[in-house]
Amino acid sequence: MSLYLPSILLEIPRSPVTAVGLPLALGVLSGYPTAKVARGSWYKNLHFPPLRPPRQVFPIVWPLLYIGMGYASHLAMKTLESPLLSSNEQSKLELGIALYYAQLAMNFTWTPLFFVSKQIELALVDSVLLAGTTWYMTALFHGPTNGQTTYFLLPYCAWAGFATYLNAGIVYLNRGRTVDSITKDE
Repeated sequence: MSLYLPSILLEIPRSPVTAVGLPLALGVLSGYPTAKVARGSWYKNLHFPPLRPPRQVFPIVWPLLYIGMGYASHLAMKTLESPLLSSNEQSKLELGIALYYAQLAMNFTWTPLFFVSKQIELALVDSVLLAGTTWYMTALFHGPTNGQTTYFLLPYCAWAGFATYLNAGIVYLNRGRTVDSITKDE
């Protein structure tokens, strides 16, 4: 089975610079409005589940995760270009690379859903799909890359699961509250 990916999506991870640069750039674009909203009354008045890290942790963790996922895509692409690859391994890597771009799109979408639109339920759906896609992508990359990509992706998988827990907790603890009522709460 051969999966079609546009050539640009195959070119980006060939270079470690563009492979790492794409998720970093998307993260900056997606996260730009976050700081203002995180200081505003809506976010401050949300009810949060236990274990929520301080907001200062997020701008440290996310760039490291973006670097890891970008470099993992580079390693996967290098492996995909190996002439010694079996057709089964090639299929796994092709699907994994397609899922890599799918999870990037979901990752890019989560912040505007949660922080800009304040659609915490839709953000949770996105987060669940993102976490599942990331775990599956990691599993697909694992065998063909002899586990090399897993070292870079496991922290992201763990963080995606943790972020889903936080998002689910926020949805549960704020059920029945409207955006207006959350913003006005003191």
